[in-house]
Amino acid sequence: MRQGTDKLIMTPEKLDFIFPFFVFFYGLLMVLVLENPVLVRIGQERMGQAFANLARHKSLGWFCFFIGGLWSAQNVWYSSL
Repeated sequence: MRQGTDKLIMTPEKLDFIFPFFVFFYGLLMVLVLENPVLVRIGQERMGQAFANLARHKSLGWFCFFIGGLWSAQNVWYSSL
């Protein structure tokens, strides 16, 4: 194996570190879209029932936003020790 290729291998430790960031950014995206009145109006006009289905996941978006944020902060804090 060439030197430096071990950075490309996904280990459980790397996955455990980056997964909370995915959760946080999913929640952030959901909150930004579903709480922005302009985007809500556009979504209702152009997407109809698909947007209504997305809007039902608003509580999941808030949950992911807060839990993912706290989890990410914890990972960053523990990795800095």
